[in-house]
Amino acid sequence: MSFSDRGQDVSEGSSSDHHNLHQNQQPTPPSRYESQKRRDWNTFGLYLKNQRPHVALSQCNSNHVLNFLRYLDQFGKTKVHDRGCIFYGQPEPPAPCTCPLRQAWGSLDALMGRLRAAYEENGGSPEINPFASGAIRVYLREVRECQAKARGIPYKVIRRKRRKPNQTMY
Repeated sequence: MSFSDRGQDVSEGSSSDHHNLHQNQQPTPPSRYESQKRRDWNTFGLYLKNQRPHVALSQCNSNHVLNFLRYLDQFGKTKVHDRGCIFYGQPEPPAPCTCPLRQAWGSLDALMGRLRAAYEENGGSPEINPFASGAIRVYLREVRECQAKARGIPYKVIRRKRRKPNQTMY
């Protein structure tokens, strides 16, 4: 066996080993976020499909999204006290009441983030993304404030202090 024959065997061996490595590798499963985003996108699509009359994704607007958010409230697990409830404003009420269960603000906010991303990944234009509209932001802000008041938890936006341009970080 000559030197060139040995080189050929080595290279053939390494290329077949390399080929076998690629065959044995499984594609990495999607992250939890990606899986949830796909599930949310499919759920929203199904919601639109079940509307009478049917609504195509291309015809979807912020009103459809708002109706979807209201629809989801029936599956919520967060107790939100009504203004007339004796426990309104109490973070830990001492007894049960008949106030409704709703979707928590944080869940809705995260859902809108995932759907906003999925819309654009599925060919939607960022300029007309119904999940990023001002109406959705207003709705989410109102839900956050309402739930915070109902639970007696003041919600305040914490703003960071800006550094002055000539300030150093020592």
